[in-house]
Amino acid sequence: AGFGTYPGRKRGTVHPQTVSFPCPACQRDVELGERGLGSLFRNLTLERVVERYRQTINISAAIMCQFCKPPQLEATKGCTECKSSFCNECFKLYHPWGTQKAQHEPTPPTLTFRPKGLMCPEHKEEVTHYCKTCQRLVCQLCRVRRTHTSHKITPVLSAYQALREKLTKSLAYILSSQDTVQTQIAELEEMVKHTEV
Repeated sequence: AGFGTYPGRKRGTVHPQTVSFPCPACQRDVELGERGLGSLFRNLTLERVVERYRQTINISAAIMCQFCKPPQLEATKGCTECKSSFCNECFKLYHPWGTQKAQHEPTPPTLTFRPKGLMCPEHKEEVTHYCKTCQRLVCQLCRVRRTHTSHKITPVLSAYQALREKLTKSLAYILSSQDTVQTQIAELEEMVKHTEV
């Protein structure tokens, strides 16, 4: 509080407040500045580990197979395409060899199936951004690496919408000029016939 000026307040009377925080590794006090913890970089790898740990803690009971007849067996596999959890026998039964479902990749069983997104081939993370400079999708780890520091990076959704608008305009232009092109083709064919004669 107290930043900026307003009537009755003199400029520079309040100094920006800094927050100190003990380093978890060496226990020295580190000044974080006026934004506090908000100015620190997010540790995405640690966030994912904590999220997975919380999921295992929150599941008090074992995940049961959704296809077994009573008594249900404990689920050992999940399928993101089917959005279901299976025991070994039910997974084999519902994903028989030689069918399209046999191509489904088994995952650990869960109660919340997130749609499978595109994965970064380098870091095995889900891609969330598009690098306009490199013209490729990038994950969070790619984004913070030195190779993309000066590049123009946008979220995947905004890049998708921009590309979709561009393609829609191009398609509309092509369709609107289709009649003109067909007329020119017919005229050229007529000229070729005339020249041959």
